Amino acid sequence: MPKQLVLMDHDGANDDFLAMMLLMTMADVTTLGVIVTPADCYLQPALRVTRKILDLMKCSHIPVAASTVRGINAFPPLYRQDCVLIDHLPILNERDSLETPLVRESGQEFMVNILRNAESPVTLMVTGPLTTVATALELAPDIEEKIQEIVWMGGALRVTGNVERVFAPDHDGSAEWNVFWDAVSCDRVWQTTIPITLCPLDATNQVPVTKDFIRKLAKQRSYPLSDLAGICYALASMQDYYCWDVLATGYLGRPDLYTVEEMETRIVTEGISEGRTEIVAGGRKIKVMTGVKKDEFHAYLLQSWKQ
Repeated sequence: MPKQLVLMDHDGANDDFLAMMLLMTMADVTTLGVIVTPADCYLQPALRVTRKILDLMKCSHIPVAASTVRGINAFPPLYRQDCVLIDHLPILNERDSLETPLVRESGQEFMVNILRNAESPVTLMVTGPLTTVATALELAPDIEEKIQEIVWMGGALRVTGNVERVFAPDHDGSAEWNVFWDAVSCDRVWQTTIPITLCPLDATNQVPVTKDFIRKLAKQRSYPLSDLAGICYALASMQDYYCWDVLATGYLGRPDLYTVEEMETRIVTEGISEGRTEIVAGGRKIKVMTGVKKDEFHAYLLQSWKQ
């Protein structure tokens, strides 16, 4: 069987880097590149961390590109600092120089070129907002037929969103941040015929990062990936933290662990519910991850990072 072609687009937060680490362990996947969208991060440190992790994993043949898009509602600075902290971790600074290439073209142009030149349709693994994807589609509408599927961590359907009123005083709290950052671009992607598989908060809320899971990672500290993952999760341990992007990405490697349903949906682009992902009759049909075998998923992560 030919390997699944994947292009990753992440936005440089703690969980994005861990999701990329998981993707790189998948034997049945060929990763064509990694794009960093400047949403839940500061771009330059996020690019450095991305390249350092690829170097660490001996994946320096995978090119990295920097998207130049901008969103409508910026992530709070407190959220965006993960990449700055991780950039200084000793495990990522043992080498004197970076081998993983940073391409000169923008992330959206890189996406167009990768899709156009791919031998077969490509899965887009997106763990940040959909703005880079929407921008690439505007630049080159022909690439739509080269996208096999978009697997995306985003949205909140039957649960409360995570946009807090302290950061958006007029919002009703129904939206998830990756949608809220740029709901207009999300809606642009919803208008395509590209198959979409969504990993919303409904699913990620079922998989918290627990102290027990971090302890299990600690017992694998002799493996660099487990050591790095444990440190990254420890940095986030002062808040409620979930396997957001990691859960979405794990679907590519172990879809058997997930319950998936088809739903009809729409994206709210304005008003107090801006960024809400609604279930509506007659809406855009997508596949939605609604459940996961939590213990088996955690075991999958531990085994994947045992290297």
